[in-house]
Amino acid sequence: MTESFAALAGTRSIDVAIMPISAYNPWIQSHSTPEQAVQMANAAGARFVVPVHHQTFRLSLESFRDRSNAFEAALSKTPERIALREVGETFMVPCSALV
Repeated sequence: MTESFAALAGTRSIDVAIMPISAYNPWIQSHSTPEQAVQMANAAGARFVVPVHHQTFRLSLESFRDRSNAFEAALSKTPERIALREVGETFMVPCSALV
């Protein structure tokens, strides 16, 4: 978790933030939780969020789907901001976001 993302807000339009949501237990000093990832994307003013580093390999003590579930819960008020929900999906930035 860092304040660096807030420094980005307002400096430019950020359409997509790619945020890691895994391997934080026991490495919380090095990795963010799903909730922290959403907080940082929000601080930067990102319109969409792509979660990464989850559901591929077991790297830590979190259970396999808990990270994705926690990420979705953190964005439950704005679920349209979740760019990808499953590994292998594709996402295209809507044209209105590019204007």
